[in-house]
Amino acid sequence: MFVDYSKIPDDAKIWIYPSSRKFYNTEIEVIENKIAAFITSWKSNDEDFKASYQFLHNRFIILFADDEKSILTNSDIDASVSFILKLQEEYEVELLDKMNVCFKQGKFVQYKELKDFKKLLKDKAVTGKTIIFDNLITTKQDFENYWEVTVEDSWYNRFL
Repeated sequence: MFVDYSKIPDDAKIWIYPSSRKFYNTEIEVIENKIAAFITSWKSNDEDFKASYQFLHNRFIILFADDEKSILTNSDIDASVSFILKLQEEYEVELLDKMNVCFKQGKFVQYKELKDFKKLLKDKAVTGKTIIFDNLITTKQDFENYWEVTVEDSWYNRFL
């Protein structure tokens, strides 16, 4: 069942899908409608299942699922990945590569391959104080507290 984000508990599972490009304003409403439709139909036969999403910075699709009373099966997770694959193909973006780095440069969010990010660090184009997005976190609580952190406070600090 699709619920408001505020109704999702802190220990809910999350999946973050960073887009390789910013979505255009003309695409956003359509994408959000598709995400809402997917979540509404995701495990629709299970009234205990609650899910929500966030669409942030015109770049990140974040799915939240509360499986405390309703267990997520491999086929449920496969359904969400299939949905993301369809979006990826339709909009010609990369959404599943979590090893690429997303970081803030001023008010903009940049998306770089890890090797290019390492070079930016080496060249001091970004520093330990640069804000990155940790797209490997797995709970809503971690999302709210540790998704946006400095490079030096993240697992990327090994590249400093």
